[in-house]
Order: sequence, then structure tokens, then C-alpha cells
Amino acid sequence: MTHKPSDHHVGPAVTLGLPAAWALHDLEELAAVPGWLRRNVPVLRKRFPAVPEAVWRRAESLDGRQFAAAVGVMGTMVAAVSAAGAATGGRSAAFQTALDGFGLHGLAHLAQAAAFRGYTPGSATSPVVVVPFALWARSRLRRAGVLRPTRARDLALGLGLAGAATVASHTVARRLLSRS
Repeated sequence: MTHKPSDHHVGPAVTLGLPAAWALHDLEELAAVPGWLRRNVPVLRKRFPAVPEAVWRRAESLDGRQFAAAVGVMGTMVAAVSAAGAATGGRSAAFQTALDGFGLHGLAHLAQAAAFRGYTPGSATSPVVVVPFALWARSRLRRAGVLRPTRARDLALGLGLAGAATVASHTVARRLLSRS
């Protein structure tokens, strides 16, 4: 019996795998970011003098509580798009865009590590969790016939939304912690 692509089922490993892969990746970041920033902002300041001083001050002031809160906010967003993906059999544009953003986010971590010429938070799990999961999930969506055609603007949207979600999660975390 031959199967048409649309006969394939997108199982929960694809849609619910996104928050699992995200959690593994963010555990690395939770463990590494605050200390890594404290140790490396002076090096980064010298290496990248064009970056505004306000960026370095904000990076130095990021504490573990704020970063953990931001990770929690982002986790809520990832869970929501994954639920949309599960409810639609992977057809959700929000889910597919988030999946693209997640994979590209992993590539951005690898580019950061290359620019830094060493380890940066997130660069250990990106080549073994983030990028492989995103590619695998996209292949499963493609085989099931539900992956929308990928255009450069879709990838730019995915990366842009990942960046916007990061900024939003840190903004919400700062506001939540300033109230406590």
C-alpha cells in the first residue's frame, strides 16, 4: 500500500517535542548566562567597542532571578505555540514559525560562539539539540504534507519573532520582579 504525504500523521513528538527541546536548551542557558556575562562582559566591551555602553550595563545587571523569570515567560510562549501545533496536526502557522525561529536561534548561538571564539551560553546544546530537532521536526511536517513552503521572508519572520519574544520575555520578567 502506498501512502500519500497527507496520509502521514504528525505525532506529538513533533509538536510537543518543541517545548522539550527548548527546555533542554534553556537549562544550559539558565546554568551559564549570569556567570558567563559577569566574566565576559569586560572582554566583549573591548572586542566590540561599537556596541552602546547601555547594552553592556544591562548585560552586567542581569541576575539569575530575572533570567529565570524571562525563561519562564518564554516557556509559556513556547508551550502555547506547541499546543497550537498539536491541535492542528502541525499545520499552525504560529507553530511552524516558532519552529523555524527555534532552529535559526540555534544557528545564531553558533555564530555568537564563532564571533566570541569560544563558548557562549546556548552554544553547547544548539548543535546537538536545537538545530537537529528543528530539522527533524520540519522533515516530519514535510512528510506529512503539512509544512508550508519555506520562503526567505518566513525564515526572517521566524528569527524576528524569536528576537521579539526574547525582548518581551525579559521586559515582562523585569516588570514582574520589580513588583515583588
